Amino acid sequence: MVSVGDTAPDFTVPLAHGSIDSFTLSERLNEAPLVLAFFPAAFTPTCTTEMCTFRDRLSEFEAIDATVYGVSIDTPFTLNEFRERNGLNFGLLGDSNREVVDAYGVSMDFAAYGVDRVAKRAVVIVNADGTVTYTWVSDDPGAEPDYDTVARAADEARV
Repeated sequence: MVSVGDTAPDFTVPLAHGSIDSFTLSERLNEAPLVLAFFPAAFTPTCTTEMCTFRDRLSEFEAIDATVYGVSIDTPFTLNEFRERNGLNFGLLGDSNREVVDAYGVSMDFAAYGVDRVAKRAVVIVNADGTVTYTWVSDDPGAEPDYDTVARAADEARV
């Protein structure tokens, strides 16, 4: 997994935010701190809870000028439906080629279900310089991040 102090790996993936556009990390550093919230799959119970918690707490992140993005291996079409059904008010990044989860070292296999290289539940914060300032990862897909800690870490990542 990427570590605090690393330069965040750059990537370009589809951005689902009602419509579908392209998202390139290096072109979004002006939105930093960037909170990249990796989750295994849309429409699953814990993932829905996590993304809805970020939705409900988004004003805390906006108050410190942090930008939240969810990241999963789902297609942008699935992610737009997930956003709509759950009233998510932030963008979701579709990593269906699994390049981001591999680059950030946050992939895992659900062999019992025949799904390879889904995102672990993880949070990576990137500052305006493109430096990783915070990481959290869980091998337990049922775990959620400590949202207060993530908000404090995003606040500390402001340059």
